[in-house]
Amino acid sequence: MTQRLFDLTFLLAVPFWGLMILAPKWSWTRRIMGSPWSATAPLAVYVLFAASEFGTLWEVVSRPDLDTLRAFLGTPAGAAAIWAHLIAFDLFVGRWIHLDARQRGVPHLVVAPILVLTILLSPLGFLAYLLVRLTRPGSPSPKLHDRELQQRHATP
Repeated sequence: MTQRLFDLTFLLAVPFWGLMILAPKWSWTRRIMGSPWSATAPLAVYVLFAASEFGTLWEVVSRPDLDTLRAFLGTPAGAAAIWAHLIAFDLFVGRWIHLDARQRGVPHLVVAPILVLTILLSPLGFLAYLLVRLTRPGSPSPKLHDRELQQRHATP
């Protein structure tokens, strides 16, 4: 059961990453990724592990200790729980990058590799986007979403 849930965790996140990377301007991408609930599928797997291992998990997080954490992560349930945690929060960070970049007008050719980096090494992807973001301070006016709507209604 643990192995199946572990395998399922990333598969639950893949469609959302695919939308952000492969179809960033699609109206359904905007609708789906506009909701913070988009990261809940892998988070649900985490909740299953957290509920079943709550006593041990609580001990690990309430009194952080390297040996206790290492022992927990050395179990199949502990490793699968932290994996689900990472996948859910990586997706949430990727969602924020996607939305913020769209709002700021950051070219998708810049954002897509950062999203891939975020999938693989989330803190580095987040840092890379923050560095790119320095070149785009503030939100453009009107927002990209509004410009897209204006363009759509302006064309016959």
